[in-house]
Amino acid sequence: MAGHSRSTRLTRVQKSLPALRLDESNAFGEIDRGLSAREENRWVFEVAWEVANKVGGIYTVLRSKAGVTTDELGDNYTMIGPYNEKTVHMEVEVVEPENEIMVKTIEKMRDQGIKVVCGKWLIDGTPNVILFDISTAAKFLENWKDELFDLAHIGIPWHCKESNDATIFGNLITWFLADFRSNFQEWESPLIIGHFHEWVSGIGLLLCHLKKLDVSTIFTTHATLLGRYLCAGNVDFYNNLDKFSLDKEAGDRGIYHKYCIERAAVNTAHIFTTVSEITADESEHLLKRKPDLILPNGLNVVKFQAMHEFQNLHAKSKEKINDFVRGHFHGHFDFELDKTLYFFTAGRYEFSNKGADLFLESLAKLNYYLKASKSDMTIVAFLIFPAKTNNFNVESLRGQAICKQLKETVADLQKKLGSRIFEKALRGELPTNEDLLRPEDLVHLKRCIYAAEKPGLPPICTHNVVDDVSDPVLQNLRRIQLFNNKSDRVKVIFHPEFLSPTNPLFALDYEHFVRGCHLGVFPSYYEPWGYTPAECTVMGIPSVTTNLSGFGLFMAEHVADPISYGIYIVDRRFKSAEESVAQLAGYMYDFTRLTRRQRILQRNRTERLSELLDWRNLGIFYRKARYMALHKTHPQFFQREDDGGETTFRYPRPPSAPPSPTSSRASTPTVASEEDYQDEDGEEN
Repeated sequence: MAGHSRSTRLTRVQKSLPALRLDESNAFGEIDRGLSAREENRWVFEVAWEVANKVGGIYTVLRSKAGVTTDELGDNYTMIGPYNEKTVHMEVEVVEPENEIMVKTIEKMRDQGIKVVCGKWLIDGTPNVILFDISTAAKFLENWKDELFDLAHIGIPWHCKESNDATIFGNLITWFLADFRSNFQEWESPLIIGHFHEWVSGIGLLLCHLKKLDVSTIFTTHATLLGRYLCAGNVDFYNNLDKFSLDKEAGDRGIYHKYCIERAAVNTAHIFTTVSEITADESEHLLKRKPDLILPNGLNVVKFQAMHEFQNLHAKSKEKINDFVRGHFHGHFDFELDKTLYFFTAGRYEFSNKGADLFLESLAKLNYYLKASKSDMTIVAFLIFPAKTNNFNVESLRGQAICKQLKETVADLQKKLGSRIFEKALRGELPTNEDLLRPEDLVHLKRCIYAAEKPGLPPICTHNVVDDVSDPVLQNLRRIQLFNNKSDRVKVIFHPEFLSPTNPLFALDYEHFVRGCHLGVFPSYYEPWGYTPAECTVMGIPSVTTNLSGFGLFMAEHVADPISYGIYIVDRRFKSAEESVAQLAGYMYDFTRLTRRQRILQRNRTERLSELLDWRNLGIFYRKARYMALHKTHPQFFQREDDGGETTFRYPRPPSAPPSPTSSRASTPTVASEEDYQDEDGEEN
């Protein structure tokens, strides 16, 4: 290993990201599709329950990261997960491996009755996958549970299906890795790395340690198990991290055995990592080990050839949202769309953890600010959380149908008017009003207008929610009395279903909906990373996050003036709830006072931050984790240089940053650079 060159060229962002402290000669492996990995006999197995199995956010991490990892390791990189027949048929091309040792290892397991499916995951990079059907190993469960208790003194309750599945999955992983290593000749000295994600794969890592396998192990927690449960209980979590009785809290919630698995995996891994500084702090207190490295989550960033392209996408998507708003507010459509901004929040329906409570309180305050200042701006705030529903709200569907009918009627009249003007002009005559709009046309138009009138207010929810009396969003909307009244400058729409192109109301997928909005608002209380604001940033949409989210802390560390780049960070750790509400309402009010020109500038800058979130840059953290794990187990092959001085890069405050429009700041924008304005012509707000 030591004899191979490490001259990979680093990007400017890679060289200046904190915690790396390396120069170009100390990069962690060549990006050569596995050429150097094959020469070094280096193998990486990434283990997670979400491999080709969409369950939660880790699926997004693995799926988006696979491309850069495969670029580095080629066929020496394999992802291991459980077999899910439904997703395998859609996402995996079943192909037997070509490597002889891999074939020998898999055939040996199949001889014992284990169903093993191999293939290529049909995503960027098409990585190799090995999927175990855990039902075919159920016959070993009781023996494996007894062995786990004997070795680690961790008992698995018979009734906990999730833990039973984790026990089978972990033992299958250990079985595979042990046989894979034993199939090499001793002189070959393979370097095997096992990267395990979350507690569900933790038993596999723990058994690798207890059985002394020649495997370098990494464990990544994306959110601590106990932390998620504690936050769901509405406790003052971050101010009491050092005060919790951990065993008692886990026991009270019926997750003590899961907590033991997670904590044991964390403390036996050669390298322990997590996704953000906030989760690192949480892990140090709840799992009793400080992470060795932070692995920020990234995205596959597609850069446009010309910067104005993403602005054009914003304009097109916004027009589709405009069509929905016209139908939803039919009969009460008394505001101008040119002076309307679209705010939204979305995610799992965890009302407090995702900050929906703070968002609604801030909307009520924002409504007051706008009315008190006699602003002519209107805010339409969307809340997109999946909840149990019976069907679409009849009024919502009726509004879209009426709007569509009116649009078709007007289009028909336009066609007739054009034909009549042409006929008159052909005769050399100028048409009169009576020639153009005939009595029957007026009757038809009046019927459509009268049909659009309705006495009630526009609905605040697009669906019939099951048990809407106790639904937290609807409960709080009633409490703060945001009912889409004519006098309200803030209108609200609760959409309790994920968006899709087949949706009869929006006909938009989530990505295009986000592109059409002006501001994403995610004031989460518990958010180990935060993919929703990250996705906004990559698409050039400003967003609100908090200093309790990994994304918020990451941006605060790397961007000198986040607001100028469209990243608003609400303080939820050191301020009271009332102060946080006021801060968020202030941010949103300031945003409403930006001019169209300033919003375009801000979107341009937001999109430029996407480089920070690109896996092509952030993938180096995973490469460093693998290097550190190998150094722990094979120090004779790896030499880590002593840490030198750290150079931290921060995006500077742009010279043309639009000022936040408060009474204490300048009311006119500063002179902008040519780069900021180069794509403004013809763009929408």
